[in-house]
Amino acid sequence: MPSKVSYLYLLTVVCWASALWYLSVSRSSTSFTSQLTIPIRKLPKPSKNATFSNIRTRSLNPHDFGYLINEGKKCEAERPFLIILISTTHKEFDARQAIRETWGDESTFADVRVVTLFLLGAHTDNVLNQMLEQESQIFHDIVVEDFIDSYHNLTLKTLMGMRWVATFCSKAQYVLKTDSDIFVNMETLIFNLLKPNTKPRRRYFTGYVINGGPIRDMRSKWYMSRDLYPESKYPPFCSGTGYVFSADVAELIFNTSLHTRLLHLEDVYVGVCLRKLGIHPFQNSGFNHWKMAYSLCRYRRVVTVHQISPEEMHRIWNDMTSKKHLKC
Repeated sequence: MPSKVSYLYLLTVVCWASALWYLSVSRSSTSFTSQLTIPIRKLPKPSKNATFSNIRTRSLNPHDFGYLINEGKKCEAERPFLIILISTTHKEFDARQAIRETWGDESTFADVRVVTLFLLGAHTDNVLNQMLEQESQIFHDIVVEDFIDSYHNLTLKTLMGMRWVATFCSKAQYVLKTDSDIFVNMETLIFNLLKPNTKPRRRYFTGYVINGGPIRDMRSKWYMSRDLYPESKYPPFCSGTGYVFSADVAELIFNTSLHTRLLHLEDVYVGVCLRKLGIHPFQNSGFNHWKMAYSLCRYRRVVTVHQISPEEMHRIWNDMTSKKHLKC
């Protein structure tokens, strides 16, 4: 007989489909991508006895958001080797489910403990928030804080993930931060790059390293104003489509962010924090931040591939897992 989880899963799929149809027909969507939605907090007035040192050490970005959905006990039973943090949005249920059934499946490797989490902020539509809550009750792999989920708040979403690792899973060895349209070759990542049987690294950060500067064209998706970032060059940073770091770096970056002016470009901001920490990201050509035409041998050599649909994710995963006997 079908299990209770199966019934709940089917109910969730039906509810998601109904909710998305309802939203597309009867509501106009609200766009947050054209404005900076990072909350602006008023600093408290200093007391008469406040010293100059107290003012200097006050946090710029306290990140005092509360958890709306949390999985704080994920790491209590066993220390994970790898935590996967996936930035996603409310309407991407199909992408999340594809990841759960393919490369993000926590039970894929019997001898390597993997924890998969999807990171979101709060939506302005309570229907979507309620649907996400139901999804969370079934899969227990979602973390949400009470900032508005938008493109310009991706930095907050990543910092939420860093905070979660530092608070609830600091004993893990490595963390992968990626997006919901990325295919990850888990065997290459775990056994060729991270190597569970070797001594864990510290202060380690790797991915596709970019050396560039701010784009001043206001029409660009990656526009950066001179007021927000006056320098002509960014520090080296890893593309936000996928990067890996040792778990100790999570707390270092989060603590550094508390005293570092927020930037809406998440991967650039992480690079700024790394520069402050004196940590240099390592280039790894296996991390691709673009789409690649599928080839079994080519995909065996990479770590990440960008712009992969849920349908493609299933096809690639099924092909790679069923043809392990074939040599390239």
